Amino acid sequence: MRPERRRRGDLVAAAVLVVLGVVAATVLWSTGEVAGTTSAPAAAAAPEPPPAAGVPAGFTEAWRAPSAATPLPVVSPHAVVTADGSTVTGHDPLTGTTTWTYSRDEPLCTAAAGFPGADQGVGRVLALYGDGPHWCSELTALRPDTGARAAAANPDTRPGARLLAAGSSVVGTGSDYLEVLRSDLVKTLEYGLVSAPAQPERQPRAGCRYGSTALVSGRLGVIERCPGEFGDRLTTISPDGPDGADKPAVEFSVALPGVGATLVALTTELAAVALPGPPRLLVFDRQGAQVEVIGLDVPEADLAVDPPGGVAAVRVGGQRVYWWTGSRTVALDETTLRPVWTAADALGPALPHGGGLLLPVPDGLAELDPVTGATLRTLRVPRADPLAPVHLDSVGEVVVEQRGTELVALRPSG
Repeated sequence: MRPERRRRGDLVAAAVLVVLGVVAATVLWSTGEVAGTTSAPAAAAAPEPPPAAGVPAGFTEAWRAPSAATPLPVVSPHAVVTADGSTVTGHDPLTGTTTWTYSRDEPLCTAAAGFPGADQGVGRVLALYGDGPHWCSELTALRPDTGARAAAANPDTRPGARLLAAGSSVVGTGSDYLEVLRSDLVKTLEYGLVSAPAQPERQPRAGCRYGSTALVSGRLGVIERCPGEFGDRLTTISPDGPDGADKPAVEFSVALPGVGATLVALTTELAAVALPGPPRLLVFDRQGAQVEVIGLDVPEADLAVDPPGGVAAVRVGGQRVYWWTGSRTVALDETTLRPVWTAADALGPALPHGGGLLLPVPDGLAELDPVTGATLRTLRVPRADPLAPVHLDSVGEVVVEQRGTELVALRPSG
């Protein structure tokens, strides 16, 4: 057998293929997400702190950091996460020491926690970046324990959007368009004004505006305001319907007896909507039938505008849904969504912590009786603006406060 010989044409073809490969790699680098990205993940996850043994005698500030892109604290069992400018940062909960960072060459629009069941309960940090002045369409999922990148997507969300995650879904909110992605960031639902529909007339209603949105595992709810309709509308949808992302599987859509509605709470069986004039709470069952109407001990002014970002300020825990109206916190029974008690002079939703219940108030943190809502004591926490909204979360014994564009961590004292 004669040995194989390389001809001049073979060498030229090989050189061309190499050049094409280099060009393709360069294009992908310059246009893909990797370009303009700086990632410094942790080598290993930090240890998980032990749970709080109880409500301490007091709190003192442990550390603080800017976090303008987090409407709520973003925490995991291993880290407290801040998002500011173009950088997402993981912090040691006790000391605030930076454990990892992730940056892009675009500004952050918002960030949130999501998918708590991913990677044996580690979950994800969802960082939504801007893509020019009119879009927030660069979404990255990070591991909160190490900062390692897990997935990415390009949703059609706009500035001002919030990310709401529940179960294996996350929705990007908006005033005329909602988009749902599952935990691998594959799109499962688009609802409203679709920018480039593959097939026309797949959406149930055109020209509607959205007031507030809520998401639970397997169920999405939205308050719609549609042309030619006297009142608002409550619509619930499957976030992952059988007919594809562009064909919403609507569970029900019912007209409401008034305008200015806020979708306060959503469960797998019920939906609770607040209406002004007079303040009242309407509860709907799975078929869209109204089963309750209950008066609310809430100022009319609290319901005069939609909640920031189109998302009611709520926290679920201890068989309660704690809803902050803007001046008061209302505890709803998680099973029936009926109000149980109302606490005045609140700055945000209540937080179950260490077997107790903490409520941000102008003087600090009030410890409440979870059954009656009565104040047991108030733990002093100085703040620059004692009347500004405060959103709470906790990691072990550390309580975290989102105060506007800053996140403050508190550790037990005494």
